Amino acid sequence: MFSREPQYFSDLPTWLNFLESAHPVGIDMGLARILQVKEALNLRFSCPVITVAGTNGKGSTCAFLEAIYSEAGYRVACHTSPHFIDFAERARILQENVSEELLLEHFRIVETARASLPSLVSLTYFEFTTLAILHLFSTSQLDVVILEVGLGGRLDAVNIVDADCSVITSIDLDHMALLGNTRDQIALEKAGIMRSGKTAICSDPVAPSSLIQYAQEIGADLWLHGRDFNFSGDQQQWSWSGRSRRVSGLAYPALRGANQLLNASGTIAVIMSLREVLPVGVQSIRNGFAMVDLPGRFQVLPGQPTIVLDVAHNPHASSALAASVDKMGYFPFTHAIFGAMADKDIEGVIRPMLGIVDYWHCVNLPTPRAVTADQLQQILEHLGVKNTNETGVDTFANPALAYQKTLERAGQNDRILVFGSFYTVSGVMSVRNLKKH
Repeated sequence: MFSREPQYFSDLPTWLNFLESAHPVGIDMGLARILQVKEALNLRFSCPVITVAGTNGKGSTCAFLEAIYSEAGYRVACHTSPHFIDFAERARILQENVSEELLLEHFRIVETARASLPSLVSLTYFEFTTLAILHLFSTSQLDVVILEVGLGGRLDAVNIVDADCSVITSIDLDHMALLGNTRDQIALEKAGIMRSGKTAICSDPVAPSSLIQYAQEIGADLWLHGRDFNFSGDQQQWSWSGRSRRVSGLAYPALRGANQLLNASGTIAVIMSLREVLPVGVQSIRNGFAMVDLPGRFQVLPGQPTIVLDVAHNPHASSALAASVDKMGYFPFTHAIFGAMADKDIEGVIRPMLGIVDYWHCVNLPTPRAVTADQLQQILEHLGVKNTNETGVDTFANPALAYQKTLERAGQNDRILVFGSFYTVSGVMSVRNLKKH
């Protein structure tokens, strides 16, 4: 637990273990605590800041922005979450993960500021680590900072920063216990990252009226997909147009997936909205889309059998994954390694994949927030999946065991989908990384 006296640790794993249990609850919505520490740190940014919220597409949009601004020669920092293998994935400067030593320095600075307050302040894992990363970025002589919102928007830790441009990628039903039960309610929470007099981009093709109304109320300059910008394309290339600007002859982004043009289109809107302070040439946009890399988003691994990693963990993302997988061509059998959090619409995640997956390998995940493999099996059987010679469901203690067994069972021409929670994908990534060393 946090105390009035500062507590310091000599290595990052010990710090992170402490933070996981130091606050009474893992998710504690609200900005009062973190704002106190922010003021004690005198945390300020002297460069443009872009915040990115949304149900799906946040990570892809951050990756696009990071790649394009880097191609344009700017000193770029990017904060995303969660991480797959290494915590340092959450803090990138000049497209490289920052060092553990640098993170430790700013963890100590945050803890010193927290303990300096007149009353005891406790922070969640995400609040503490976000403060440390923000403080690191604020002292690193950067040209632009890109921040992915963790959950929602209005009450998320990232929202302590006043963004020069805010992005909302998509709005769908997820985290309903915290954000609301309708798209309008959820959109209003995400709209909380907008700022008066600043640009806001919404790349959702059907923006809820609550988001549009909030932007009008606070005086944000809202760019809407379909009204202020749009895209078109054929099988060879695509083009973007918006607010008297046009970019044509674009190759499709290196990130695969059914919704990536929506994310890419919103990304160009951001770049055009900030062009007075951060000019970017068309060739940098082209190069950025061509060079971008983001693990776990319709990531197709080389070799046989074909392996696809995707963190689709809500119905909207699962539908997009199903559409992308459907375009991959013929495979004799498709195996799925699947694990999910208990607060998700699990049937809604599974349904789009029922006509694609032949064998389901359900896994336990290393968090009490997850649904068990046995429970997943029961849901699948309730949805009509049966054990036959050509279909089936089984359970495994963890993703690593499921992956090893699935490799033994799958034919060379088969396909293995690893999807669901970040824990599911990272569990398989860890096995593959170990085999490389």
